[in-house]
Amino acid sequence: MEKEYKESFSSKETFNIGMEIAKNAKPGEVFCLHGDLGTGKTVFSQGFGAGLDIEEPISSPTFTILKEYHDGRLPFYHFDVYRIGSEDEMDEIGYYDIIDGDGVCLIEWAELIKDILPRKYTTVTIEKDTEKGFDYRRITIERQ
Repeated sequence: MEKEYKESFSSKETFNIGMEIAKNAKPGEVFCLHGDLGTGKTVFSQGFGAGLDIEEPISSPTFTILKEYHDGRLPFYHFDVYRIGSEDEMDEIGYYDIIDGDGVCLIEWAELIKDILPRKYTTVTIEKDTEKGFDYRRITIERQ
């Protein structure tokens, strides 16, 4: 397992880290995004979309579970599985076809569906540390 750490001192830096990671994303890759409420997952996701050359606004799919973007370099599937009640619900929204497809997946709250994650994925964890500043974030990237 390969681990990398990045520091962000502003939402712009968090956006740019997401963009940098997505610029190197390849078809079929899955990224699991972890972080408490208010840590910057949406900002990271917006940067991720920009790194895939997606021009439309990226917003959290909290109530829709999945948002799809097809106008970028690769199809982008943004999941928020916080409200998922079962793995069957994931099947109903086409998860298995998407996860094995030619796009890039970003899954928020992926720990809730850990039993159905693919064998290989990248975990991105965003954490606050208020002792280093209100806007400080430590971003850990783990490739499995």
